[in-house]
Amino acid sequence: MSPRSYCVVGGGISGLTAAYRLRQAVGDDASITLFEPGEKLGGILRTEPVAGRPMDLGAEAFVRRRPEMPALLAELGLAERQLSTTGARPLIYSGQELHPLPSNTVVGIPSSAASLAGLVDEATIARIDAEPTRALSWSPGSDPAVAELVGDRFGEQAVARSVDPLLSGVYAGSAATIGLRAAAPSVAAALDRGAASLTEAVRVGLPPAIGAPVFGALDGGYQVLIDALVERGRPKWVRAAVQSLEPAGRGWTLRDDAGTQWSADAVILAIPAPRLAPLISAVAPDSGAAAARVTSASAVVLALAVPGDTAFPECSGVLVATGEPLHAKAITLSSRKWGVPGPESGVQYLRLSFGRFGDDLAATATDEQLLAWAAEDLRAVFGLGIDPVDARVRRWIDAMPQYGPGHAALVAEIRDGLPPTLAVAGSYLDGIGVPACIGAAGRAAERVIRATEDSDAEVAR
Repeated sequence: MSPRSYCVVGGGISGLTAAYRLRQAVGDDASITLFEPGEKLGGILRTEPVAGRPMDLGAEAFVRRRPEMPALLAELGLAERQLSTTGARPLIYSGQELHPLPSNTVVGIPSSAASLAGLVDEATIARIDAEPTRALSWSPGSDPAVAELVGDRFGEQAVARSVDPLLSGVYAGSAATIGLRAAAPSVAAALDRGAASLTEAVRVGLPPAIGAPVFGALDGGYQVLIDALVERGRPKWVRAAVQSLEPAGRGWTLRDDAGTQWSADAVILAIPAPRLAPLISAVAPDSGAAAARVTSASAVVLALAVPGDTAFPECSGVLVATGEPLHAKAITLSSRKWGVPGPESGVQYLRLSFGRFGDDLAATATDEQLLAWAAEDLRAVFGLGIDPVDARVRRWIDAMPQYGPGHAALVAEIRDGLPPTLAVAGSYLDGIGVPACIGAAGRAAERVIRATEDSDAEVAR
């Protein structure tokens, strides 16, 4: 039997992980072709030099308690490249003032009124205090928008000042666009099990206090991971987009935008949902229709290097409440957050994030506008005039899928409608973070490998 051939469409973290997992499983003889039209591999993982130092201008951090990233780094010999946060905590900008990030919350949903003391008004505090005494109507398995449930139980200020800032940072959306099961699965699970109030559900759903840093990053940026995956996965990189996909016997025929035809025994589609939907509409119409219902937001990251003696407060950054007169939705003081580079470098680094679901700022704002807005926002938040040493802008158009109410059922529709030798991976499936993308890519590789093995066994019979 001739060696197997696999095609992976998309060269982001999902596609590169899928190619690596395929290579691990099928060995050197198999052909693995990876299609990515961009000038670089890595997708939303993008490391670029800023004032001579590598800095991530896409995804920056990963959640350390999820096992996928530490396990992958260990496999690749990169465990020692992990960075931990310094312990500095972010602040929230609300009412044109800085406030401590609320403690004892799940994505900003409070476990008690004390969690939001000083951030919301007294009427909201009283409402949170009284919430356990109000009857709660909950249907197990339901998935309301976070804003719908939290606004009803705790009030709009709890949503705008505590929940929205956290969800905006993760999804470039808001509590109105994200479902509870995606944002706070532990809270939804507690409600399913019979929690009598939202307050009780949040208390049950609080993550364990393990004392270890929540977030990690890589020394040298995510480029270190990208390079290792390419080296170990050894895919053939075709710098083209796939325009069509058709069944061909037991396998597939792909045609790229140069008109070249490719054959594969199995295909992994590691592309965003808006690109997936038209590509599979003919071969998996139900899956294509479901993928077309996934909505996305755009965002833009502005990375700055500023003089090392700039007097930022001792925090890791600032999350911005809904309705504040700022352009940025978040400011990350990268040097404060990660402790690198040290004061001796003479430079500090920070990132400002712009763009929310429903706006076109990422596509329409010029670099000059973004720099001007950054200066205005930094002056408003910190009272500092900033004279950047270096700056870099990176735009991410339709790169932030919105995990709306019922998202898990939507994802199940996408997967269930696919032929066995066709699989999907990407940030719109099981979580927008890098660990979730790694996990989904591994499952996609397992699916197509199992399908080709089943096909071999059927032929042998």
